[in-house]
Amino acid sequence: MSEWITGATERSHLAVDALMGEWAAAETPPGRLAQHVFLSTDGAGLLFYAQWTSDEDHLAWARAHRASAVSRVDALVPGIERPGLTRTRLMRKVVHDAERPAGVFVVSTLALGDVDSAVAPASGLLAAHVHLTSDGEHAMVVAEWVDVAAHEAATPGAGDSKRYTLYRAFDDDRR
Repeated sequence: MSEWITGATERSHLAVDALMGEWAAAETPPGRLAQHVFLSTDGAGLLFYAQWTSDEDHLAWARAHRASAVSRVDALVPGIERPGLTRTRLMRKVVHDAERPAGVFVVSTLALGDVDSAVAPASGLLAAHVHLTSDGEHAMVVAEWVDVAAHEAATPGAGDSKRYTLYRAFDDDRR
């Protein structure tokens, strides 16, 4: 998972459209399973969520291709802030309602002891995907909610969580 702070919706759209266009046109990297890009609900940032078969496959791609891809985006949309990459492993998922589509995705970083309360059934919580961070001390929870109002009602003062909507995605089944 990697966050990009662009500052504005138009800049976010330009950045992700440029990068996703390159990825769609390029040969599929060995080991990349899927790529999802989420737009923050205020439009000022993006969350890249990539699934790879291994850290080694991702690192090999990053060494060979990331700098050129990012430099082309930076030429089009200068000044993007990138706080860093967080490597995770899916630890578990909890599905409360598989029928309704998610209207908002809420991403929170929590201590491991706080995860159970974040995935407990709540009105409007559809599912939660718990990812263990590489330090083994924290979890990133990607929770699927019906909408922002349901999240706000169920978690007043949610604190450090960030809200996103799905902007673009593809599975790497193009081989």
